[in-house]
Amino acid sequence: MRHLIVLVFMFACCSTAIAQRFEIGPFVGGANYIGDVGSTAYINPSGLVVGGIAKWNAHPRYSFRGSIMYGFVSGDDAKSNEIRRQQRGYTFDNKIAEASLGLEFNFWEFDLTDAVQQGTPYLYSGITYFHSNHQILTTSLPTVGNLRESSGNWEFSVPIIFGYKQTITSKIIGAIEVGARYTFTDNLDGSNPQELLGRREPAKEFGNKNTNDWYIFSGISLTFTFGQKPCYCN
Repeated sequence: MRHLIVLVFMFACCSTAIAQRFEIGPFVGGANYIGDVGSTAYINPSGLVVGGIAKWNAHPRYSFRGSIMYGFVSGDDAKSNEIRRQQRGYTFDNKIAEASLGLEFNFWEFDLTDAVQQGTPYLYSGITYFHSNHQILTTSLPTVGNLRESSGNWEFSVPIIFGYKQTITSKIIGAIEVGARYTFTDNLDGSNPQELLGRREPAKEFGNKNTNDWYIFSGISLTFTFGQKPCYCN
C-alpha cells in the first residue's frame, strides 16, 4: 500500500509538472424551458442567461470543463401552438442558477500549441447541480388559477451541449453552443406539486406526469487562454 501511495503521488506531481493550457471567460445568451406550460419549441429563448466557463485542456481531443450560469426562464400558454394550452392560459417565471462539471470532447483535434487558426465542433456532458423555485397553482382545478413561486428547489440535471469553437487570436477562443439540460424535477412549471408538498394533490396537478422538465441555455462565449503551452503525451 505504501508503494501504491508513492506511485499515485509521483503521478500527480508529474501531471502537474506537464504544463497545461487553461481557458476562462464569460458566457451570455438566451434561456428557455420545455415542459407543461407554454411553447414546446426546443430552442425558443425567453430570458437572459449569463455566466462563466473555465477549461483545462488536457489533450487536443478533450478538455475538463466547469461553469457557473444564471438564467431566467418563463412559460406562457398564449405562445403555445396547442389550443388546449392557449385556452388554459397559465404563465410562470423562474430563475435557474447552476454549477456544472464535466468533459468537453472535440470532434477534431484542437491543439493550442499550433499557431494557425483552427476550429472544431464539440460535445459536452457531465453533471449539473442547480437551484430554481417550485411553482404551484393558486386555486384547485378545474377553476382557472395562476401559478406562483414557492420555496426553493435544489436538484441535479444532465447537460447535453453541442457547439462550435474557433480561435480568434492566439489567446482568445470564441464559441457558440446550444445546451439542453434534462432535469430530475417535474416542477419547474408547477405541474407536479407533490415535489413541493410531499404528498399527492390531484386538484393542483396538470400535464404529463411521465416526463421531467428540460431547460435550454444557448449562447456565445469568449475564453482567454493562459498558462504554459501544454505537452500532450501519449
